[in-house]
Amino acid sequence: QVQLVESGGGLVQPGGSLRLSCVASKSISSIYVMEWYRQAPGKQRELVALMTSGDTTHYTDSVKGRFTISRDNAKNTVYLQMNSLKPEDTAVYYCKALLAGVHYWGQGTQVTVSS
Repeated sequence: QVQLVESGGGLVQPGGSLRLSCVASKSISSIYVMEWYRQAPGKQRELVALMTSGDTTHYTDSVKGRFTISRDNAKNTVYLQMNSLKPEDTAVYYCKALLAGVHYWGQGTQVTVSS
């Protein structure tokens, strides 16, 4: 099992930046895929970005060039750097880990982009 705790959300103006953190309860080097999802009110949860244990990354089209996923294995932490934020980025952001065929979710952190 692995527990995930997200932080770093908040209120930011359009064009601003935030960095989300996801701290895992065990070494993330053993986790095959780390992902960031988001869910806006009234919408389905969607994949935002992922990083594999081999450092392959993938981004949904709407965030390419603006968001960057990274990780620090020594801190068991995955980050999501979000730049040039737009109102449509407003959502609860969740961290997810795939380990031994089981998906684990964090509790989410709210990101609100508004002037």
